[in-house]
Amino acid sequence: MTPTAAIYLDNAATTRLDPEVLEAMLPLMTEHFGNPSSIHSHGRAVRTAIEKARKTVAMLLNTSPAEIFFTSGGTEADNTAIRSTIETYRLTHAITSPLEHHAVLHTLQHLAQQGTIQLSLVDIDANGHIDLAHLEDLLRTRPRSLVSLMHGNNEIGNMLNLSRVGELCRAYDAIFHSDTVQTMGHFRHNLQQLPVDFIVGAGHKFHGPKGVGFLYTNAERVKIHPFVYGGAQERNMRGGTENVYGIVGLAKALEIAYRDMDAHQQHITGLKRRMIDQLRAKMPDVQFNGDSADVDNSLYTVLNVSLPASDMSDMLLFSLDIARISASGGSACSSGSSIGSHVLGALPGLDPDRGYVRFSFGKYNTTEEIDYAVDTLVGLYQKELVK
Repeated sequence: MTPTAAIYLDNAATTRLDPEVLEAMLPLMTEHFGNPSSIHSHGRAVRTAIEKARKTVAMLLNTSPAEIFFTSGGTEADNTAIRSTIETYRLTHAITSPLEHHAVLHTLQHLAQQGTIQLSLVDIDANGHIDLAHLEDLLRTRPRSLVSLMHGNNEIGNMLNLSRVGELCRAYDAIFHSDTVQTMGHFRHNLQQLPVDFIVGAGHKFHGPKGVGFLYTNAERVKIHPFVYGGAQERNMRGGTENVYGIVGLAKALEIAYRDMDAHQQHITGLKRRMIDQLRAKMPDVQFNGDSADVDNSLYTVLNVSLPASDMSDMLLFSLDIARISASGGSACSSGSSIGSHVLGALPGLDPDRGYVRFSFGKYNTTEEIDYAVDTLVGLYQKELVK
């Protein structure tokens, strides 16, 4: 199949806006334009829309609306949880992993460089699994710590057992923050049962708008100072006029995600399995990083492919783009002109000469697109071998 349009297989980076979400947002962009902090009728109408959205998010996550705070996205939500917790509770030690998103890793590294905290990195194995025994050793040594570990890895698809880590944190009086950006809208989170103190979401990862996210805070266990000052918005927790249509769009997108989750998971899992099977059949030397090829036990939207070493490895993403396929990736090192993936670079034993590409799938992808992507990838390497 020769596609009539470019094929988008980078859904872990961002997703296409759902038409139902746009429809829900439009009235807040046009007729309902009031400032939600105003007490007149125009402001009250918009305030009502925000609080309705908050209730929707809280209901889907099985928590209280008072525990949901809207932000500009996942990065701000992560920063709020990390920086405000350390400041509020005067914590001097934090634990994370070398595989975290930079919103977490760079924030904690900066605080460590400033001397605000000491930072410990939990050990990982060759497949990117968190060493829970080492985590417990770290907590035993420094029990009152902030632990920040992501739920689903955006590059290699590994999943963390939130319940197990959360229970471990509570046993050592630690505060547990998890970056759930990649799993929000793709897995169900029951916050009445999960032993977490903070989780986050970003609308554009589940077919909502960009520039809006949220932070859940466990009100029974934590009470933090604001990260952004300047107003009394979000119950004095986040200054600045609210992104009203973004908030409404996020809530609608999460509602759709929960409504259609089972069907979408079945569809996307089928696409991922199809790509794995075809690549294994047509490229004997193909490998997969982390748990991403373990379809039943990984982030079902992500597949990280390791391709045979060749002269075209550095140009792989460019070659796919020329073939009208959008994907992402990076080398296992950051030397030379390669941007490098800190996640792949942290995995012991990865060959820096191989080509690495992440395909990430969404509800709008089709089997025909998967077939074309596989055939294109195989064709690129066959041409290289002929040379």
